Amino acid sequence: MTDLFVPLQSLKQGDWFKLICGASFQHLPAVRSLTLAYTLAGADCIDVAADPAVIAAAQAGLQVAKTLARDAQKRGFDYQGNSPFLMVSLNDGEDPHFRKAEFNPTECPKDCPRPCERICPAQAIVFNNPKEDFSGVISQKCYGCGRCIPVCPYNIINTSSYMSTPGAIAPLVMSTGVDAVEIHTKVGRLAEFEQLWQAISPWADQLKVLAISCPDGEGMTDYLRAIYDLIAPLKSALIWQTDGRPMSGDIGDGTTLAAVKLGQKVLAAKLPGYVQLAGGTNSYTVAKLKAMGLLKRAGGAGGAGGATTSSSPSSPSSPPSISGVAYGSYARVLLSPILEQLENKEVSNINMKANLSLEEDDTLLWQAVELAHSLVSQIKSQQER
Repeated sequence: MTDLFVPLQSLKQGDWFKLICGASFQHLPAVRSLTLAYTLAGADCIDVAADPAVIAAAQAGLQVAKTLARDAQKRGFDYQGNSPFLMVSLNDGEDPHFRKAEFNPTECPKDCPRPCERICPAQAIVFNNPKEDFSGVISQKCYGCGRCIPVCPYNIINTSSYMSTPGAIAPLVMSTGVDAVEIHTKVGRLAEFEQLWQAISPWADQLKVLAISCPDGEGMTDYLRAIYDLIAPLKSALIWQTDGRPMSGDIGDGTTLAAVKLGQKVLAAKLPGYVQLAGGTNSYTVAKLKAMGLLKRAGGAGGAGGATTSSSPSSPSSPPSISGVAYGSYARVLLSPILEQLENKEVSNINMKANLSLEEDDTLLWQAVELAHSLVSQIKSQQER
């Protein structure tokens, strides 16, 4: 089996791990560092914004990881130099993952306690930033969680949403050598989905994975069946990403319940393909799945999520199970202390080049990988028992 298909094996085993860098997250040094750390920790897929510069940053992280495979093994990590799939996210309409916060900092009273700055998990809101002499939202860091909006005492924070332009973005993105595409959709947008799918379909055969991300809503399972009828037959593996509570995994343990509940709903629909959780996933998620018997047991027991496709074999007698978990805000915030230290080193060392790469600081690199591995290993340990 080539390294290209190792992630597919993880899907079949039920221990697929995906890192979500963020559909709107465009901070290139962080994307590169997150990709590097989670790849060395054993991730199966890296999901990034459909931006050629972001894709290139992730690909750079993947390449560096290959050169560090032996070092990772010496330190006790299982990474064998296999490349995780590189996935890009597209949307067929307005979606919270595809927006940015914005406000005019000159409208902020000087005595404002700035709760927006404190609550931002991406540290995207700054005032009098010493590095860039800047106040406001650092657009590249903002991934659209929206937590700053309700806490603003003066209601001056808004969001700017954007949509994929199918005819323009598809050729640009698909020509960069990505392995997988995720389409964010909502119940009732079948016509919009079809338009985006038609733009992607010329490249569909080169994809290893197609993921469909959809939040809950009335008639959701019927909508997903209509999507399947539209895209079938597929050569790639198909993942139904259950977006339980978007961009909330770092808030607390309660958020994972929404992700698990929605996962159960999609499993019950017995759709062809794999079911993977997202939206509210965190360190409690795998434990919750274990307790509810929703993960495959080591040795292969468990289904692929319902009805089968050529890429998702399942025994009729096997109970339906979750095939993987995607982590977004929680996974990024977990590594944020390391990335912040790296960024501060860039500020304090004036004579150094602008962007200090994670692998150039051996201590921070392996601290980051250790933290990433503490999350990846939760689901990977299912196959080690």
